[in-house]
Amino acid sequence: MAVALIERVPVERINEQAQQLRFWRTVATVLAGLLWGLGWLAARSCAVAWLAVAWAVAAVRVGWADARRPPREGGTG
Repeated sequence: MAVALIERVPVERINEQAQQLRFWRTVATVLAGLLWGLGWLAARSCAVAWLAVAWAVAAVRVGWADARRPPREGGTG
């Protein structure tokens, strides 16, 4: 059974493709992918941080405006 499976493995095609791989190009591709991923994460992090800051500023402005408004007749702000 195991011999039958091993015989079906296309060893020659695998060897051909393995010989076509270039070490430094592969290293550069992996490095570029890592740097791209880091940039993507940084951009998403900055976007989320900006949204949080903008939301906090808006909340402070609304609170400030509500605090400066004269109280209603019922006595609650």
